[in-house]
Amino acid sequence: MARTDSRIASDLEAYLAAQQEKWLLRFITCGSVDDGKSTLIGRFLYESKLVFEDQLAALENDSRRVGTQGDRLDFALLVDGLAAEREQGITIDVAYRYFATEKRKFVVADTPGHEQYTRNMVTGASNADLAVILIDARKGVLTQTRRHSYLVSLLGIRHVVLAVNKLDLVDYSRDVFERIATEYGAFAAELGLTEIVSIPLSALRGDNVTEPSLNTPWYSGPTLLEHLETVEVDDDLVDRPFRMIVQWVNRPHLDFRGFSGVVVGGTVRPGDRVRILPSGAESTVARIVTFDGDLPHAVAGQSVTLTLTDEVDVSRGDVIDTCTNPPGVADQFKAHVVWMSEDELLPGRRYRAKLGATTLGVTVDQLKYQVNVNTREHVAATTLRLNEIGVCTVHFDRPVPFDAYRDNRDLGGFTIIDRLTNATVGAGLLRFALRRADNVHWQGIEVDKAARASMKHQRPAVVWFTGISGAGKSTLANAVDRRLHALGYHTYLLDGDNLRHGLNKDLGFTPADRVENVRRTAEVSALMADSGLITLACLISPFRQERRMARDLIGHGQFVEVFVDTPLETAEARDRKGLYAKARRGELPNFTGIDSPYEPPEHPEIHIRTADTSVEEAVERIVTFLRNRPAGTGNGD
Repeated sequence: MARTDSRIASDLEAYLAAQQEKWLLRFITCGSVDDGKSTLIGRFLYESKLVFEDQLAALENDSRRVGTQGDRLDFALLVDGLAAEREQGITIDVAYRYFATEKRKFVVADTPGHEQYTRNMVTGASNADLAVILIDARKGVLTQTRRHSYLVSLLGIRHVVLAVNKLDLVDYSRDVFERIATEYGAFAAELGLTEIVSIPLSALRGDNVTEPSLNTPWYSGPTLLEHLETVEVDDDLVDRPFRMIVQWVNRPHLDFRGFSGVVVGGTVRPGDRVRILPSGAESTVARIVTFDGDLPHAVAGQSVTLTLTDEVDVSRGDVIDTCTNPPGVADQFKAHVVWMSEDELLPGRRYRAKLGATTLGVTVDQLKYQVNVNTREHVAATTLRLNEIGVCTVHFDRPVPFDAYRDNRDLGGFTIIDRLTNATVGAGLLRFALRRADNVHWQGIEVDKAARASMKHQRPAVVWFTGISGAGKSTLANAVDRRLHALGYHTYLLDGDNLRHGLNKDLGFTPADRVENVRRTAEVSALMADSGLITLACLISPFRQERRMARDLIGHGQFVEVFVDTPLETAEARDRKGLYAKARRGELPNFTGIDSPYEPPEHPEIHIRTADTSVEEAVERIVTFLRNRPAGTGNGD
């Protein structure tokens, strides 16, 4: 059943060359549950003679065993590869298929219809040029149709095929098709989707999939295959300003230095004046080098190596662009964030981001609102959970070259990565830079930290006491404070409970509020260390990531982590405030150690086990450590 080509036998080289010259179209199929997405792709592959004989035999066997079409082939089984999908008759993951016809190469992603798999659809759509949105002709435009269309518009897909499927179940009614097409067109216009082609289909019976159907004589438009083979999707990107992300500084020998990467926008030619960002250095393109020789020009989508006429500093992750229309450079943005993790987004927590070829730090400072993707309503929220989408303010730890996502996906899209697990937890789409970054600058100060510390005859430090409630942190911190004061050191004690009466009085005890509580305390501690003080910060600070953030902010040489390690039963027994009892009764939600986790430090500078260490012994250890610590002390959490 596999397709063959006469050129394979007669001229293999010519055939392979022809395959390489074909343009690639990446598209997704999406729609409500059981709208026939997998069946459509399966029928498409079958009718295009792209199913091998062994695959066809397996399909016939699977159709008899787990199919849903009786004695007929169940084409959905060509795509629904997961056992769970076959058992339930639905798609729950993104299934990719790669194939080619005489005119074009394709990558198709069959994305799930369920709302709880929004992240899967976003993953499949992130690199797509076109979306095939299926609608069951019996049901018309549904809430999930609107949700998928919103996501398509959000992710910058401009070309849409409205596939009105299962038309055989409404007697191939022209009125039904035109009513659905009109209703959808009006809704899509609100989203800015204008490149829409509506096609009446029956994926199960093959109507208008690859060949015009005799059952729809009133339809004169293209079949699905004809449209996919001829639609033009690349011209817009080629016409945009030149952008190339440097992936590799290519220096095979002393006489050659080039910069390799993918052209993600526009066109470049030898002699073009270019700028390197974020440095801002300028030069001129000398050559466009490829394995097959130099090119007279390169366009979006090509991987090339550029050589420049000047010896300028270029590194991996830099962007080479046109001098006349360069991208912006900023570190603070308003962005859409799609959350993809079971663990909720915690504003204020430091994550890592991958933007282009650059890995850097990112923090979601504030969640402006969550977007109800079904209604497009803006909903007040303080965090994002799995599959939720919000508009946030974010900042990177250094300025980056960027374009808005709607203008260039490669320079406007980024992934969010957990710093501890390296798991991808979210995706971001930059909307615009915040002007506050242009208006706020560092003011030089002549009297620095060293001068203030020298006057006090001490080395500044932040001693960070962490442990569960009732561990004895405040008792120990007060004792250390008294001892240091008696020895003539300049100190200040920041106790977590006291801070919640003022600086942090607006914060609760949710994970997001705990992150912000630590962030504010760390910022104040850093200022006090800058003033030359020995600062004692005493708070539960249950999460390793935030303690690491505090360490990074204050500096490894000045951050001293003290883990006050007390068994839970001991801390609970000495609880005079009755907090543990309230938490056990459910009256205090998010209580550390009961229904909220505590993540013990892995490598604290000082580990105090209160079960076998007295307060006096612990104080002596901490004070001795501070007086004798070498420069650069700090093991990392």
